[in-house]
Amino acid sequence: MTEIAVTQNPAPVAATIPAPRHLPDAQTVTAVTHWTDALFSFRVTRPQSLRFRSGEFVMIGLMGDNGKPLLRAYSIASPAWDDELEFYSIKVPDGPLTSKLQHIRVGDEIILRPKPVGTLVHDALLPGKRLWFLATGTGIAPFASLMRDPETYEKYDQVIMMHTCRTAAELDYGRQLVEGLRSDELIGEMVEGKLLYYPTTTREPSALMGRITDNLSSGKVFADLGIEPMTAVDDRAMVCGSLAFNKDVMAVLEGFGLREGANSEPREYVVEKAFVGEGV
Repeated sequence: MTEIAVTQNPAPVAATIPAPRHLPDAQTVTAVTHWTDALFSFRVTRPQSLRFRSGEFVMIGLMGDNGKPLLRAYSIASPAWDDELEFYSIKVPDGPLTSKLQHIRVGDEIILRPKPVGTLVHDALLPGKRLWFLATGTGIAPFASLMRDPETYEKYDQVIMMHTCRTAAELDYGRQLVEGLRSDELIGEMVEGKLLYYPTTTREPSALMGRITDNLSSGKVFADLGIEPMTAVDDRAMVCGSLAFNKDVMAVLEGFGLREGANSEPREYVVEKAFVGEGV
């Protein structure tokens, strides 16, 4: 694996002139940020015809060695109103896609199939007072979209972002995003007093530690944030992580009386099952 230099405070590099398009459904990379040696985010041009709901995902990728498109599902991390599309990804040295994708630069092309789908959307939840975003690792991507969408704060009195990673550095993408929201011209005033951020680590010591399931089950997160425990009457939740994480969190949520919903049958919580995990 080629070593990639990681800056202390990474800043995306802006593009100037879009590259000519040669790939099918091609979009041009406009910015790339390497957060750690295993995590990076990037922005690409947005197809004029693409309409999506914040929280949905699309298929993106590159051409494989066999000359055929190699595609994976990636949540759109930018909100529905953004002129560009943002994605947040892990780097897998031997992954069929990310072993190549992690080396993209400004001006390069990626394949983007403009057919958004997904369950992490407001329409899949019944009305409530408090919304929980529960994510591990790059599972924060759809919530990066939803946290920047005004509709989120119009629908709920309070929004809680619980994000858990192994180390503090792996939380940087989400932390910087949340910090920037308060000064955002579009939704800064809406976010103030409504968004609560609860980042924890599981391996490296930090101010807040522990798995999301443990912090919910024990009531620690409620005590730390000074809020009432979760109820099926007031609380709604969205979950995005590995298959094992999703299963464990679903059990905890159902212990609080919440039921899994879908676009066709809104209920108290929804889970994204197309998360890009290990081996991509």
